[in-house]
Amino acid sequence: MGIDAPEKSQAFGTRSKQSLSALVFGKQVAVEFYKKDRYGRLIAKIATPNTPDANLEQVKRGMAWHYKDYQREQSPIDRETYANAEEEARAYRRGLWSDTDPVAPWAFRKAKRAGNALLAPSGR
Repeated sequence: MGIDAPEKSQAFGTRSKQSLSALVFGKQVAVEFYKKDRYGRLIAKIATPNTPDANLEQVKRGMAWHYKDYQREQSPIDRETYANAEEEARAYRRGLWSDTDPVAPWAFRKAKRAGNALLAPSGR
């Protein structure tokens, strides 16, 4: 909920997955479920005892984008907090923001569907 992370075959895709795994793998989690997407995946906010909002933490680390196309589904507080977290991650060039030209996952998927080889993974 509120984020979009790089695809596996995209720059920072593996690092984003590793970051999320470090936050939640093997831990008791609370899932605040909102809806299912068109593919049947849960759209949710994840929390652990040590990480009250893993989604937000991914944005803070520069491992996910604040998914502004769906921000209207977030609470006003979450919307502002996630936007500020992304701005800070960008400013400090954390994670994917250290790349010279990070490609948003939604743009990557669209280009991939169109057969654009320009978006080949950089191996990060």
